[in-house]
Amino acid sequence: MNMQERIDDLRAQHQNLEKMLDYENDRQRLDDIHISDLKKQKLAIKDEIASLETQA
Repeated sequence: MNMQERIDDLRAQHQNLEKMLDYENDRQRLDDIHISDLKKQKLAIKDEIASLETQA
C-alpha cells in the first residue's frame, strides 16, 4: 500500500468514526465512555493523516 492509499484509507476510517459519533450522539441514552473512545480514535487517525501528509 502506497502512502496515498494509506491516507485515503485513514480518511475513510475517520469518516466512519464521524458517522458512528453522530449516531451515538443522537441516541436517547448516551454512552459517554464509548463516545470518548470514538473521539480518541478519530483524533489519532487525524494526527496520523497529518503526519503522513507532511512526509509526502
